[in-house]
Amino acid sequence: MAKKKARSLDLQTRRGLVEPSHPEVSIVRQCDLISLHRSSFYFCPATESSENLEVMRLIDKEYLRYPFYGSRKIIPYLKEKGFVVNKKRVLRLMRLMGISPIYPKPNLSKAGKGHKIYPYLLRNLPIVRPDQVWSTDITYIPMREGFVYLTAVIDWFSRYVLAFELSNTLDTAFCIRALQSALEVSKPTIFNTDQGSQFTSLDFTSVLKDCDIAISMDGKGRAIDNVFIERLWRSLKYEMIYLKDFTSVSQLYDELSSYFLFYNTERYHQALNYRRPAEVYSAI
Repeated sequence: MAKKKARSLDLQTRRGLVEPSHPEVSIVRQCDLISLHRSSFYFCPATESSENLEVMRLIDKEYLRYPFYGSRKIIPYLKEKGFVVNKKRVLRLMRLMGISPIYPKPNLSKAGKGHKIYPYLLRNLPIVRPDQVWSTDITYIPMREGFVYLTAVIDWFSRYVLAFELSNTLDTAFCIRALQSALEVSKPTIFNTDQGSQFTSLDFTSVLKDCDIAISMDGKGRAIDNVFIERLWRSLKYEMIYLKDFTSVSQLYDELSSYFLFYNTERYHQALNYRRPAEVYSAI
C-alpha cells in the first residue's frame, strides 16, 4: 500500500494561504483555520553577538567533520580561524547549539529530572522494511542574523524524511509537532531518540505510548546509535545550508521544504542501491 506524502512537505502550500495583511482575520486565526502552527509561519531566530554567530558557524562545520571533537580541540581550530576564545565560552556556545562530542562521558544527552530512560532496542537488529524504525534528532541551523533549531523524523530503512519542524528554542513542543506530523503519514514499530530532555519528557513519550510504539533511546555514543539522521544533517548542511545565506525563518522554511522534497523524491542514495527514499519507502 502506498504511503501518504509527508504532511510537513505540504506546509509550504498551507503557509501560502496565510495573508499577513488580511483586514479582518488575524494571522493567529488564519493559522488555526488551516491547522498550521504559528511557529511554522513566523517567528524570529534566536540571537547572539555577530562574533559569536560566526564562531558558532565554524564550530558547527568542524563538528560535522569531526563529531568526536570536544572544546579542547575546537579551541585551537577557532584560533587558526582568527578567534581567540576560552573553554568556558566554547562550552557555552556548544551547549546553546545542542551539540556534544560523541565519546562516552558522564551526563551526555542529559534527560530531564524525573524523566524515564528507555533501553536501546536496535543493537544487532536487522532493519528489513519501512516503518520498522523511525528516529529523530535536533540540529542547529545558522542564519545571517541568528540561528534556529531543526528537528526531523526519518525512516531508517528508506532514509525517507517524514516530517520536520523549526523552533528558536530547544523546547519539547516543536519535537512533538514533528512527531505528530509524521504519525499522520504512517506509524513505526520502534521509535529511536537520544536521551535529551525533549525526547525523555512525558509529553513526548506519551504520544508514542498512546500509539503502541516501542521506545528506544541511544546509549552514550548517540551519533553512532542514531547514525542515519546524523548523515541526514551532514547532507543537508553541505548540500544546502552552508551554500546559502538565510535572512528570515520563512525563507529558511521554504528552502528546507524544497530540499527535503528533493531528498525524498530525486536524490539517489548509494546505500539504497542508487534508488530514491520515496520509492523505497512506498515499496511493499
